[in-house]
Amino acid sequence: MTMLADDPTSAAVLAAMPCYPVPPQGRSPGLDALRTARAGHGLAVGRDGVMLVLRRPWLALEVRVALPIAAYLPYGSIGNPKADLRCGFIPRVYLMSVLDHFRAALPNEAAAFIVWNEKTGEFAVNFPVIEDATPSRLVYRTPTLPPDWHMVCDIHSHGRGVAYFSATDDADDAHATKIALVFGRLDQLDRPVMASRLCAGGMFLPLPRSPFSGGSDAA
Repeated sequence: MTMLADDPTSAAVLAAMPCYPVPPQGRSPGLDALRTARAGHGLAVGRDGVMLVLRRPWLALEVRVALPIAAYLPYGSIGNPKADLRCGFIPRVYLMSVLDHFRAALPNEAAAFIVWNEKTGEFAVNFPVIEDATPSRLVYRTPTLPPDWHMVCDIHSHGRGVAYFSATDDADDAHATKIALVFGRLDQLDRPVMASRLCAGGMFLPLPRSPFSGGSDAA
């Protein structure tokens, strides 16, 4: 087999992010292995574009990252995009616990993580150590998780303010794979405002629906 790079470091980088042409007929063992992997990511190149295929223990994601290449390619189709929670939808009781915590912290901002255990299927809420919190600023530590636990949601509040992702959030989320949520207007009696996105592959993707059970929308 021809080496993709003669430099060992470059070869390791390319192996960590492989690229698979989609066969016009039959299956691709390499692409099939990636799609069934516990964790990994790579690119599928087809006649109809380029798909990022990303797997984490809790997430199966396939998202188009490039339009069809102008040159003729004798390849097959990359297929349809998907974003499936391998962990299942998060029970809504965990969201209620987080919102109660955020309201108790008013007028200051607050944070929480929803984590999932790969072996037991259990969810849990992790409230991080807060180093500084005001109505407009929050500094907290991302938890170091024990074996088999994975971060699914990174959530913080904007107190009584609007829900949005700041430039600081963009920098923090750029190299993460997680669901990011921001809640605002927590002083209102009705439903608070939520901003949401899926962070994956250096991209910020819209959520097709809420990750919590009992909800049908992403906001």
